[in-house]
Amino acid sequence: MPEYRMPPEWAPHQRTWMAWPSSGYTLGEQPDEARATWAAVARAVVEFEPVSMVVDPDATDEAARSLDPRVEVVEAPLNDAWMRDIGPTFVLDGNAPAAVDWVFNGWGGQQWAQWDKDANVARFVAEQAGVPVVSSPLVNEGGGIHVDGEGTVLVTRTVQLDPGRNPDWDQARVEAELRRTLGAERIIWLERGLTRDYDEFGTRGHVDIVATFCAPGTVLAHRQDDPEHPDHDVSRTIVELLREAGLTVVEVPAPRATHDEHGPVDYSYINHYVVNGGVILCGFGEPEADARAAAIMADAYPGRRVELVDARPLFARGGGIHCITQQQPAA
Repeated sequence: MPEYRMPPEWAPHQRTWMAWPSSGYTLGEQPDEARATWAAVARAVVEFEPVSMVVDPDATDEAARSLDPRVEVVEAPLNDAWMRDIGPTFVLDGNAPAAVDWVFNGWGGQQWAQWDKDANVARFVAEQAGVPVVSSPLVNEGGGIHVDGEGTVLVTRTVQLDPGRNPDWDQARVEAELRRTLGAERIIWLERGLTRDYDEFGTRGHVDIVATFCAPGTVLAHRQDDPEHPDHDVSRTIVELLREAGLTVVEVPAPRATHDEHGPVDYSYINHYVVNGGVILCGFGEPEADARAAAIMADAYPGRRVELVDARPLFARGGGIHCITQQQPAA
């Protein structure tokens, strides 16, 4: 029987997978802004490791004009562009790579979402990568899990136990499936995610905007210092839970901006992406706060260069840098 294990994000990568925005709310009323932001993230990542961009056939010309020529373009039909969620979760069986294909249903069947094409992306990427597929009946997304590579997994109750995702699953069944697919030995359940993530275009609580491992036993956790922001209490509760679980917690303060035209924002430096030799960090146009977060990341990931990319257009669309990237570990 295979024994799958998901390596931590800081383990060596073979490449990064992304998907190009070509339709729907991701493009929104400012499609050039979306394309420029995805291209900027790809350009930052390709300085450290190869990048493969899945592009809808109708958007190939636009992608070619926008992307760094070092980025490999592969064509496949797409609804959306959040590769962390629609793509596979890569794991290892010993030294042999494999790709977990979770069921994807538009973040719990969101009314605005379409996923007839995106539901096939994980298998397509696995085929392109030349690795076997591990089929899972669990409705899940890559943004809903974080691992330390030694058997501990972070999840949130409002994602894996979401009635729109897994209405007939209980905690025990979810944990059994995470053991089978990721090699989980310990699952730490957070009660919820950040407030904005429960709005119309949110994921209902993805962990990758809240907390992430930076080393075994150590997590980076979001901290909202404004007592008037709803995430002030949310983030404090999450930090307390993580410490009660015996983890070392490094708190990462949010930037000063707390609201946009739609209400409280969920700007979070936790939604960064670790690459070979670097960290691609969300920037929010606040030099002091961005520099403080970059210094924390430099300490958390010794020997890696921290590169900031303005992530405000991503957050306006419901995600961040981690949400649009997916690592393929080196075998």
